[in-house]
Amino acid sequence: MLIDTFSRTRRNHGLEHATMNFLNSRYPKRAFAGHSDWRGFWIMGEISTEELREVVEGALQALRSGRQELAIHANCGTNMVASGTMAGLAGAVGMMGVGEKPRDKMERIPRVAVLATLALMLSRPLGPFIQKHLTTSGIPQGLEVVEISRHKRGEMTAHRISTQG
Repeated sequence: MLIDTFSRTRRNHGLEHATMNFLNSRYPKRAFAGHSDWRGFWIMGEISTEELREVVEGALQALRSGRQELAIHANCGTNMVASGTMAGLAGAVGMMGVGEKPRDKMERIPRVAVLATLALMLSRPLGPFIQKHLTTSGIPQGLEVVEISRHKRGEMTAHRISTQG
């Protein structure tokens, strides 16, 4: 059960990313965001349900035809977590052995800034690597879209894309 839940979440996350990549290409001036779980995913942003259905089905078809690279998205939270973790660890390493006085800590800021910057530069390929091998899957297997429902909260429009398989 846990392995199936993890697999479904990865495949939904991959379909969410493929959908986001298609949306960004088709509507470059519109802002969209997404969030996945084992039952499907959400797309937040102004779009009609009919337009979104067409984009989601196109994204699913593209994944099925072997375009696995669509499951990776530049603005995925995985990238941010990887970069933030690397920068935080670099900062911690840079502060190791520092004295107790505030001045001692202040004198380390340039070193910490350099280490954190290097960590951010080195972490750029880490996020997509983690997406590809852990948090997403570009192989949808038997994943099917069963429902797309529109939700409105104040000015925000969101669609729930429910999947099975």
